[in-house]
Amino acid sequence: MLAPKSSFQTVSSIETLLATPFEGTVNAVCLARELNGDFSEIISKISLTDKVIVVDPAVLLALDLSEKGQLARDIVLNDFEALTAYGAAPTINIITSYERDDSFPFFPTDVYSFHVDRAPIPSATFLCTYYGDASEILPNEYAEQKIYVPEIREALKKIYDGPEEEFDTFLSDYFFDLHYNPKNDEPLLPLGQGNLWKLAVDHPQSPVLPCIHRAPFERSGTPRLLLIC
Repeated sequence: MLAPKSSFQTVSSIETLLATPFEGTVNAVCLARELNGDFSEIISKISLTDKVIVVDPAVLLALDLSEKGQLARDIVLNDFEALTAYGAAPTINIITSYERDDSFPFFPTDVYSFHVDRAPIPSATFLCTYYGDASEILPNEYAEQKIYVPEIREALKKIYDGPEEEFDTFLSDYFFDLHYNPKNDEPLLPLGQGNLWKLAVDHPQSPVLPCIHRAPFERSGTPRLLLIC
């Protein structure tokens, strides 16, 4: 079961994706695609020296690829160039796994936790998983902000040693306020392979709620090829 369609909008071109504003209840816009090309070949040609590898476009261009690998490369680079021209700052990543946050065992703040992104100015998060496990969206109506779960809030107060009136500032400074829990077993929206998404972020002028999402737990055991900014 997918999230209510009222929370996201599907478009048919990257130009429409970039031009479509967030409004009403829509805080995620999707360019739905079924891509051809061998994206796994790109991963196989890159030396995975770390858990997260940032691939420079020049390195991607220099790879000796099959015809299907070249097709995959063209798709990634076309997306990269379109987002760069738009004014975003995309990166091409190969991800084996992200670092886990164990600073507060009862409240991890890594990207495997459902969270929203925050920016001081109007912006959006763009992402596309070309290969590997895809990220997931948790619709806002199915989520609760973790800092308001009574037992979690009490645990946070125990690690805070400042004045009561600055407690909310502490929660924001350490990004606790960006994280959410699903309500019961509510439906999630898998972002899928090949789809290019634009997600609303938390900023002062946003007309909509920020989009709640998380990175996958690499269930398949294979690296992910991801474009994100």
